[in-house]
Amino acid sequence: MNSVPAPVDSGEIPGTTNLLGLDRKAMEAFCAGIGEKPFRASQLLQWIHQRGVDDFALMTNLSKVFRAKLADTCEIRAPEIVLAQKSADGTCKWVLQTDSQNRVETVFIPEEGRGTLCVSSQVGCALECSFCSTAKQGFNRNLSVAEIIGQVWTAQRELGEGRITNVVLMGMGEPLLNFNNVVSAISLMLDDFTYGLSKRRVTLSTSGVVPALDRLAEVTDISLAVSLHAPHDELRDVLVPINRKYPIRELLAACKRYIGQDGRRKVTFEYVMLDGINDSPAHAKALVRLLSHVPSKVNLIPFNPFPGTDYRCSTPENLRRFSEILQQAGLITTTRKTRGDDIDAACGQLVGKVNDRTRRQIRLQQAATAAP
Repeated sequence: MNSVPAPVDSGEIPGTTNLLGLDRKAMEAFCAGIGEKPFRASQLLQWIHQRGVDDFALMTNLSKVFRAKLADTCEIRAPEIVLAQKSADGTCKWVLQTDSQNRVETVFIPEEGRGTLCVSSQVGCALECSFCSTAKQGFNRNLSVAEIIGQVWTAQRELGEGRITNVVLMGMGEPLLNFNNVVSAISLMLDDFTYGLSKRRVTLSTSGVVPALDRLAEVTDISLAVSLHAPHDELRDVLVPINRKYPIRELLAACKRYIGQDGRRKVTFEYVMLDGINDSPAHAKALVRLLSHVPSKVNLIPFNPFPGTDYRCSTPENLRRFSEILQQAGLITTTRKTRGDDIDAACGQLVGKVNDRTRRQIRLQQAATAAP
């Protein structure tokens, strides 16, 4: 397995505090540091996140002296929208500029009674899942707290308050490899003075970074989704290479530790359906056996093709048969409806623009050229 490059945090402007990236604890410390009372933190959080205000002069319940102090030393800066697209099915995708060289993508999926925002956590991805378009782009760095929560902030301004009911950390990147920034961003999503989301309406999706998953259980109990995609190690080693370091047995044990003894909680296992690779009845039966002792739901994901891939989506008949086997065994099973594929916003299609530090794109091109 190729080594994962050390993450590089984004470069916020030196000497300037971006208040967008401060969770409650950090905001209270900031206010105390400039001689203000702790309750000022709640006021700032409300102005920034609930009202979407980025001009200190408009924060009228703050003193003029305080506002002047903020204007001199702080900013409220989210990633800039450089492209906005809307699918025929109502899905919205924004390409966001994070700095002069990198862009990430954020997707909003409207459904009856809910609106789900898919948020990125890294520029590119340090993992190399073979069926994922993002993985082909390589990896540059972690997103800052401001860049992660800034996707929520920007989407809310674009959509209007109340449209976002759920947030999923399923965009570009592996959230658990940007642990501290992701946890701080989650804290902001849950805070009653910011977005006030329920823990059950915030979901983190991981490929299986087991030590970080155990750390996550110590600080939060938001919903968990795991990119499984195979019922045994031999196949998962190919599809999700981090499995070579943290095999399925260790991953499932960590999942059980995460949900603890709460009988109401379940882990969602994501399973992309690849024609002739992982979609046979034998694979379905093996998956049933694998998950028999883990409180779980299975989300079957039709593979979304992208340029250069050799994979194909399972046929409708194979997908239906696979789902029936799981359901007959008592597993809660859903098939994800493909959304936004006409604007490359579907699962596994997000690419952004990555100044790759891993040289992955070059290696892939060299391999393709050398192939007979």
